[in-house]
Amino acid sequence: MGFFKEFKEFAMRGSVVDLAVGVVIGGAFGKIVTSLVNDIIMPPIGVVTGGVDFSNLKYVLTAANEQAGVEEVAINYGTFVNVVIQFIIVAFCIFLVIKGLNSLKKKEEAAPAAPAAPSKEEVLLTEIRDILRNK
Repeated sequence: MGFFKEFKEFAMRGSVVDLAVGVVIGGAFGKIVTSLVNDIIMPPIGVVTGGVDFSNLKYVLTAANEQAGVEEVAINYGTFVNVVIQFIIVAFCIFLVIKGLNSLKKKEEAAPAAPAAPSKEEVLLTEIRDILRNK
């Protein structure tokens, strides 16, 4: 029973739950970026490059031979190009988010804190100073 209690305490710590939420959101964000690259960015690039679809680019090592039952063996470097572009987009988005968070932190740090109310001792000493000054 102690093992399960210890595991429950571990799994319910805030950092583990935050990590799980981050992984789920990251997975969804990954799908958005994949769609952005494949459906929005790559088609115009394909038009500029003369209709080349990067995902279909490959270097064939062994051609397929249906009669001999041999499947094609190829290096799909176009898929790699798509993944690199996706990585650059994700890295740029994360950079923008971190930059935004850092600027918010700087604004909070730069904002002057309201002066604290003087303590009873300070008020008393100020009154004594004023009395002595007026004599």
